[in-house]
Amino acid sequence: MGIPFVHPNESKSRLTALSSNDLNQECCTTLERIPGAGLKGAGYPENVLGQLMHSPDLLAPFLNWWVTSKSSMAFAERQQELVILRIGCLYASDYVWKHHVPVAKEFGVSDEEIEAVRLGQFDAFSALEKALLTLTEAMVEERSVSAEIWAAYGSQLNPQQVIDLIALVSQYVLFSLTNNVLQVPIEESLPHIPGLINK
Repeated sequence: MGIPFVHPNESKSRLTALSSNDLNQECCTTLERIPGAGLKGAGYPENVLGQLMHSPDLLAPFLNWWVTSKSSMAFAERQQELVILRIGCLYASDYVWKHHVPVAKEFGVSDEEIEAVRLGQFDAFSALEKALLTLTEAMVEERSVSAEIWAAYGSQLNPQQVIDLIALVSQYVLFSLTNNVLQVPIEESLPHIPGLINK
């Protein structure tokens, strides 16, 4: 399926980002545990963290849940990144997309698979990955999963995978909405990656 909407492209964020240099030690220690290198260094999501810092009492437990779940989910980082990329597409979030293309590649997703996710073409993926992507799309677009989709794909996941997928989708709905609503700019340090529209 195609990208369902395009959010306005404003020149600056709607809120002033706080400096991630002011993150407390608990948050910094949590962020150091992110698997892989893609969200560190040039890919560090400084600008969206600077927005989430406006709610400091919620930030620390959210980051702990987010980072801990990345290494504890019942499907691999590769599958997580496929889901995250598709959520970026469904929310037309270039911020999520551009940050997670290099992360997906780090965990073995090919350029051809990334393009297939962008286009909503899942047939070439494994049964589990196709189920994860199809269920993700249903959750975002339908706000649920129909009986027909559940009958076709639900059996591909065990109970923990179902719960973990719902958790992952909810995390990146939060990130995508934050980026879209607040018009969070993409970091200048991020290597150039084509956006969702500019292909």
